[in-house]
Amino acid sequence: MQQALAQLATQLEGELYSDSLLRALYATDGSIYKAYPLAVALPRSVADLKKLIAFAREHHTSLIPRTAGTSLAGQCVGEGIVVDVSKYFTQILEVNTAEQTVRLQPGVIRDELNRHLQNFGLYFGPNTSTANRCMLGGMVGNNSCGTTSIVYGSTRDHVVELHCVLSDGSEAVFGPLNAAELDAKLQLDTLEGQLYRQMLAELSPSEVQEEIRAQYPKPSIHRRNTGYAVDLLLRQQPFSPEGKPFNFATMLCGSEGTLALTTEIKLQLDPLPDPVDVVVAPHFTNLDESMRAVLVAMSHQPTACELMDKMILDCTKDNIEQQKNRFFISGDPEAVLMIEFRGKTIQEAEAKADAMILDMQQQGLAYHYPKVYAPQSKSVWTLRAAGFGVLSNMKGDKKSIEFVEDTAVDLPDLPAYIAEFAEVMKQFDQKVVYYAHAGAGELHLRPSVNLKSVEGVAEMRAIAEASAHLVKKYRGSLSGEHGDGRVRGEFIPLMIGENNYQILRRIKKTWDPQHIFNPGKIVDAPPMDTSLRHEQDQPERHIETIFDYSDPGSLLEAVEKCNGSGDCRKLSFSGGTMCPSYMATRNEKDTTRARANALREFLTMNTKENPFDHPEIYEAMDLCLSCKGCKSECPSSVDMATLKAEFLYHYQKANGTPLRSRVFGNIGKINKLAALTPGLSNAVLGSSLLGGLVKKILGVAPERSLPPVGRSLRSWWNREGKKLAVNGTPKGKVYVFCDEFTNYNDPHIGEITIKLLLRLGYQVEMPQHPDSGRAYFSKGLLKEARALARANIQVFKPLLSTETPLIGIEPSAILGFRDEYPRLVPAAERESAQALGQHVFLLESFLLHEVQAERIGPDDFTDEAKTIKVHAHCHQKAIVGAEATAQILNLPRNYSVELIPSGCCGMAGSFGYEKEHYEVSMQVGELVLFPAVRAAGTEEIIAAPGTSCRHQILDGTGRKALHPSEVLWGALR
Repeated sequence: MQQALAQLATQLEGELYSDSLLRALYATDGSIYKAYPLAVALPRSVADLKKLIAFAREHHTSLIPRTAGTSLAGQCVGEGIVVDVSKYFTQILEVNTAEQTVRLQPGVIRDELNRHLQNFGLYFGPNTSTANRCMLGGMVGNNSCGTTSIVYGSTRDHVVELHCVLSDGSEAVFGPLNAAELDAKLQLDTLEGQLYRQMLAELSPSEVQEEIRAQYPKPSIHRRNTGYAVDLLLRQQPFSPEGKPFNFATMLCGSEGTLALTTEIKLQLDPLPDPVDVVVAPHFTNLDESMRAVLVAMSHQPTACELMDKMILDCTKDNIEQQKNRFFISGDPEAVLMIEFRGKTIQEAEAKADAMILDMQQQGLAYHYPKVYAPQSKSVWTLRAAGFGVLSNMKGDKKSIEFVEDTAVDLPDLPAYIAEFAEVMKQFDQKVVYYAHAGAGELHLRPSVNLKSVEGVAEMRAIAEASAHLVKKYRGSLSGEHGDGRVRGEFIPLMIGENNYQILRRIKKTWDPQHIFNPGKIVDAPPMDTSLRHEQDQPERHIETIFDYSDPGSLLEAVEKCNGSGDCRKLSFSGGTMCPSYMATRNEKDTTRARANALREFLTMNTKENPFDHPEIYEAMDLCLSCKGCKSECPSSVDMATLKAEFLYHYQKANGTPLRSRVFGNIGKINKLAALTPGLSNAVLGSSLLGGLVKKILGVAPERSLPPVGRSLRSWWNREGKKLAVNGTPKGKVYVFCDEFTNYNDPHIGEITIKLLLRLGYQVEMPQHPDSGRAYFSKGLLKEARALARANIQVFKPLLSTETPLIGIEPSAILGFRDEYPRLVPAAERESAQALGQHVFLLESFLLHEVQAERIGPDDFTDEAKTIKVHAHCHQKAIVGAEATAQILNLPRNYSVELIPSGCCGMAGSFGYEKEHYEVSMQVGELVLFPAVRAAGTEEIIAAPGTSCRHQILDGTGRKALHPSEVLWGALR
């Protein structure tokens, strides 16, 4: 087979991989399942898809279609060839404003589509929580709905036409057919013609129609993904003379790639929604009260009505990014509804909201009714969208997982159904998470089970069976939007009846006689408790680590926090930092999820003495920029920068530390020597001959300029800095951290920072202390980093307090006190390290605190008008946020400050200097940062706190960026 795959790879325009790393990365999706594929294909064309179909037919294997891989039911997991269209099938082909339609390929991201449509005044309504990375092919395959389904329905309601490749390699277009067009299809002597003939033969008998209507979910439930949608075909002509024209696309939506491969989608669009929104977030003391309130809310016709319960709200408390989005939560409610009203004006939207609040108050429902307005309302939905991911923050092996999470019932049945479900869960001694689409009659219900134990798997099956019987009792849909997949497929005969299930099997046989398209989904599904991600009752190997992982429990538990939600696949238009390498390459291998999957796979399926000694992990980690974006933006709080440092330490123990890593890791020591004769050092490094030789030896990109060194900040301090007097009566005393980058590469910035603090009235001291260890962290030299951390803690422990804080200039250096140090030092020193971190601040954060204490104000600065565009450092954004930098630069009365919505700059310490990483580094810069800097006027100031960021801006745009202290120094009166 490997020889056949190798030959196939030469025939494709796209890519084909069968190595162990890619197979492991594609063995899972967002679900609880795992199956190693035979290979992974990234097709570029329809011709590639046809070749893959021919290969599957000839070699008796299967094709598993995949886009973002966020499916929760195991739809993207299988043992054949995964066909990932997310990289190349990404074109928006045509927008027809007259028809209000769009034609596109299946790899177009939902939010990307709406961004494009905005200029046309059009909108695609279905809005999943994964909308910033989920793709239209997946939305069609799963018939996705999302938060707005009560207004816009499901994806199926918008699909006009699908271009497909069938199992014999022929192409077909499925769209609405009038009687004459349908008759013409029936006459075709092709597989396409056979499909139409079979469907009419299957569905025409009246007794069959009666059986389908009796057994399928209630017609009033619009969120329905149980089996193939033959019940909806019965609403079309010729079965219902007054119905819409027959359209196979209706059934293909929700078919999970089991019938054909989709190459093009035509969607019916809506006008843009009303521009003004108000979100009401009623708080409840119990879940039952919130369910009754849903019926009240829906009578006022909101545009969204979502639920989050206490368990999921509690999980958001531990996520750096979501902590900010909890601003509207008061106290500790058992449940919160998020109810959106829209209008053309704020008055119109608010009037709707107020009417609903009054109705709830009169019925004694809820105890607090905060109203949230734009732009803060976006944060409400961001909190809601994080729901799936943050549940991974639950500690221990028992997790709230998705296997009965997608049930939907008729809205009037919802309170009774939830009450009965709660009673069933009591029998299992379960405390269930309740959240999501309350207004549509669908709640994501997530019991907690331990899938690492045989007992836990048995409990999952028992709960799944009980849930299926309860949903059937209410004639609900076992899947409202997430699909059947592997987790619900085996229950379809129960849900729709055996006779109807046999119809589905015959449909599959006709469309796909060799079962090459995603077998084991919807029909002939294996038991839902097989092929799970975890093996049961296996002893967890103890892995010695340098960092402390006691908070999640262990290193493996830190890795397993990744649940596959794929937040790291968002692109730059969505904002944020995570994940810069994926944004540049659009390769799954370069996501945080892939790196976590690689670690989990090779650390657990391992027999080596050093479990990190795997080149596959090294390959997955290679393009990680250690930006820490995932630490805050990943709902599961996966901290890949720490995990990469840990991995590099152990990997290098087995394979040695490269010369370049030792040089960059020890850059502080090297620069200390260079700073003794800065003129000579800079001449050497700047020369094409000697500097070029240094670059060649170290593997530095020849295109890069090397940062110059200067007389050290420390020497200036000892000569004259410590003699400078404070301006006026001291307002307080601060210590300045003389980091290794400012000390040698940017000493002028250090001088300006100290002079700024003195002019503003602060006594400054700069005690002797070691380097920060940041360069050691990035290269996995963790024992050296630990020694510096311990030494710094010893230096500053007796000095720092609320009244005498430590101020940092370079974000990556100073924030190690808050981030890595407490997890790196021995257990006996951790409490001291954590306490010390509370007194450590970036310069901008300290100054903002002083502004809020009214010790500094606009009167200290010029009235001159200037415009400043700020690029914040990744570590700063992840750990403390960029807001302080923007606010303090906005302090001068006529300064206008804009935060560039950039993620990582792409330099990331030494990453961008390294020859093999230079191209990706510049691609990352070109995503947002470089274009924004180039667009800035020459009179506008570009500011960036990070030294590597300023260097990247210089190399990428030719513009010199200033440190915030330089901007403020220039603004002093």
